[in-house]
Amino acid sequence: MAKSRKKSLAADIRPAVQTELQRGVVAPEKYLNRELSWLEFNSRVLHEAEDPRTPLLERVNFLSIFTSNLDEFFMKRVGLLIRQVAAGMVSRKPDGLTPKQQLQAIRQKVEAMLGRRGQAYTQQILPALAQSGILILTYEQLDADQQKWAHQYFRSKVFPVLTPLSVDPGHPFPFISNLSTSLGLTLCYPDRDEKLFARVKVPEVLGQFIHLNGGNGGNGGKHQYLGLVELICRHLDELFPGMVVQNVMPFRITRNADVEQDNDDVEDLLDLVEQELRQRRFEPVVRLEVPAQPDPWMLDLLIGQLEISPQEVYQMPALLDYTILREIAQLPIRPLRYEPYSPLVPPALADQDRDIFALIRAGDLMIHHPYESFSASIERFVRSAAADPNVLAIKITLYRTGDDSPFITTLIQAAETGKQVVALVELKARFDEQRNIELAQALEKAGVHVVYGLVGLKTHTKTTLVVRQEPEGIRCYSHIGTGNYHVETAKLYTDVSLLTCRSDLADDLLDLFHFLTGRSLKRQYQRLLVAPVNMLEAFVGMIQREIDNQKAGKPARIVAKMNSLEAQEVVEALYRASQEGVPVDLLVRGFCCLRPGLPGLSQNIRVISVIGRFLEHSRIFHFANGQADPLAGQFYIGSADWMYRNLLGRVEVITPVEDPTAKARLWEILQVMLKDQRQAWDMQSDGSYIQRTPAPGSAGPETLGTHALLMALTRQAAQSAAERPR
Repeated sequence: MAKSRKKSLAADIRPAVQTELQRGVVAPEKYLNRELSWLEFNSRVLHEAEDPRTPLLERVNFLSIFTSNLDEFFMKRVGLLIRQVAAGMVSRKPDGLTPKQQLQAIRQKVEAMLGRRGQAYTQQILPALAQSGILILTYEQLDADQQKWAHQYFRSKVFPVLTPLSVDPGHPFPFISNLSTSLGLTLCYPDRDEKLFARVKVPEVLGQFIHLNGGNGGNGGKHQYLGLVELICRHLDELFPGMVVQNVMPFRITRNADVEQDNDDVEDLLDLVEQELRQRRFEPVVRLEVPAQPDPWMLDLLIGQLEISPQEVYQMPALLDYTILREIAQLPIRPLRYEPYSPLVPPALADQDRDIFALIRAGDLMIHHPYESFSASIERFVRSAAADPNVLAIKITLYRTGDDSPFITTLIQAAETGKQVVALVELKARFDEQRNIELAQALEKAGVHVVYGLVGLKTHTKTTLVVRQEPEGIRCYSHIGTGNYHVETAKLYTDVSLLTCRSDLADDLLDLFHFLTGRSLKRQYQRLLVAPVNMLEAFVGMIQREIDNQKAGKPARIVAKMNSLEAQEVVEALYRASQEGVPVDLLVRGFCCLRPGLPGLSQNIRVISVIGRFLEHSRIFHFANGQADPLAGQFYIGSADWMYRNLLGRVEVITPVEDPTAKARLWEILQVMLKDQRQAWDMQSDGSYIQRTPAPGSAGPETLGTHALLMALTRQAAQSAAERPR
């Protein structure tokens, strides 16, 4: 079993500029707060649930997505701020807010969004579901036969799973797991007034909505549901026979997930991550969610037992946990969902019998997911490499892969046939740690050389290198992408992939893998931008070059697409570019700390966010580089956002794209998004966003929205390719 676990190399390879970044400069007139900007992003997600143009079941799904996003925000970001306040930190970020001020502002914004979510659910979505024959009922709304059936269901399916836990001198307050929903009860004996507390955990192993009568039969073709919490609440007397149930209050807790560990002198990264996972289960509570009118006695008890302040309590309109709505959102009712779309096989790869390596030798291939099939392109590439007897080695970085990933089976098969297989498995991929530990161990057992990342640096790059023996000698084939090797998210996230056999890129990737698996301190790469080695410096340098070209009267322009924008050095460089007159278009899906449109500072910068059916995940960068024709300019794709964590705290790769056809495709993607009049939001200088709306009577392609238009363009391209004579 070959494996490698490394000590930290972060201090050896990070640029010295990091110390300057850590000092920072307070400049609230120039910078927006990261956390508040992220909440603005989630507000745009919530808008998709409020927007009647969104299909009904997709609106239900966006309520769940909004809630999951907010859960993760509290676990990661709010947990960190609470810890900073507890430690007495008063340092200010460039936006000027202290940790305590950030928490106050966060609460104000979150409470407003919770009100919007509750209103959207109760006043818009529930009535619309009922009109469409999907009824979420209370127990009182059930007829006698349904109540009888529900009671039988409770006794046979629910009652055996429940565990009532009382709290008294002989029974301590129970451990409550993260993001679990519980029922808090006040009980008393029939002959006493003393209040007692008990807790019943709502089982997560059961469906949270019960399809009444067990299926579609009867009910006049309607889908009728009863919530699991509602069912349990109606049968509490069977859990506490003889006791008086005075009151019941559902509640849900969120624990901090920002576990602080000392990484110095770490000998085994696997042990460290496993320790963090164990510790995370018992981290402090950072949020308690209760109904809109909580029981005062129980609320005081929970605040004391959970050791939180009233500021960490949130009263929830309507539902307590909206993530359970996924069960309703997944109903297969086609008219209430997005238009069906299956990723298409890229035209260049349409012939499944042709050697994929010959196709790549004929020219670089650019694939756009999820419009084009991940399975028919990237998965085929790795699968072909594993089966090809001429392939000598496969090297791959795995950040997120999902359950039952075909890549794991493929890599194991390759190792079993004698190929040298190297897999960099990032154990610290947030919330995927346990899955990655398991897949890494499975790979090791099969003889794959597994490297568990680098202490102090997450390996976030999405790269594969295939080494192949050919008649002319050894040739390397590379995949460099913007998304993970995850077959499910590849159907939902927009990403781009480059398949190439260019030797200059392959040489750089070989050096990168040697760095990841060995002790290389290489700082020079021919073509690739590699974080944390040279990427920040390279991007700032390219922005400066646009400034120089603008001053010299040459064409200058910057178009950059990413998930988030925070890095202060990049923001300052963009401000300088704007002040010199360089037009800057930033497509930033998530949070953005730069303020666009400020006279004298950023009047030439636009920030646009596209939210909709797919999650915009691709990172694409364009620099005019003195060329009037955009396609003669420079294009880059890769795994990194313009954020500190990407540029200085992770191993990332950005690759140049030079194939004319690939550059044309990237420019098309950028232009479709920039012109979008359906899904695009324009950021204002105060950090708010305004959604674009089509002009009255307009019917151009931009009114379709980015995702619908790109689906249509992909279909057209596939049809045109199929009609060409062969």
